[in-house]
Amino acid sequence: MVIVLAGTSDARELALCIRQAGYDVLATVVTEHAADQLRASGLAVHLGRLPAEQLAELIRAKKAKAVVDASHPFAEEASKNAMQAAAATGVPYIRYERQAAELNSRLVTFVDSYEEAAELAAQKRGVIMLTTGSKTLHIFAAKLLGLPDTRVIARMLPRKDNMEKCEQLKFPQENIVAMQGPFTKELDMALFRHFGVTLLITKESGKVGFVDEKIAAAQELGIETIVIRRPSIEYGAVFFEFPDIIRALQRMVQF
Repeated sequence: MVIVLAGTSDARELALCIRQAGYDVLATVVTEHAADQLRASGLAVHLGRLPAEQLAELIRAKKAKAVVDASHPFAEEASKNAMQAAAATGVPYIRYERQAAELNSRLVTFVDSYEEAAELAAQKRGVIMLTTGSKTLHIFAAKLLGLPDTRVIARMLPRKDNMEKCEQLKFPQENIVAMQGPFTKELDMALFRHFGVTLLITKESGKVGFVDEKIAAAQELGIETIVIRRPSIEYGAVFFEFPDIIRALQRMVQF
């Protein structure tokens, strides 16, 4: 069996690809929505966050032979837990990494943290759209909400916990966009125009994360963009294409 950390659309596709290559697969996810999608594809699923010790226990219980980490590029803790669990159980750890988007524009500024992005946005002000998710929303709320000449639009998944967090942080309802992707460039442009966005804040989530579409939409409308760089992690065995993951499994795993 191969345990696959899967929470994104491309991770689910990879899990199916690994199964098609002849391996038993157990996919781990952290949301019921992702679990439902995987189960609908016929994959076995473990739902819930797994600290390193619990993941190691799961590896032993399932007699797994490898861990494939296809978690989100910004799921730093999940990747570190997976590496630690694989090392503790003596199984190979293989990282699937999304290809980075190519972002070259005078309108794009890269930063290394959410805090740095919030500080820079506080200097620029205007109508700011956040597409950075709910987990770090408090960082931007603390810096930006209540600033003169500033409106903050938060775009995130339409989940109850996200709406509750927005309420706790006192985001006005009219400044919340609760939508499930994928988003086309045309849809992004329509949203930017509708709100009169002057500054976009996003993460370097990769081409599959629709960063290209967001940047292209913002660039076409002359909107400045702040991009938060991915965490810098030493993964070890890293691959960017599904066939390379399969070849790595065939090379590294003995069944």
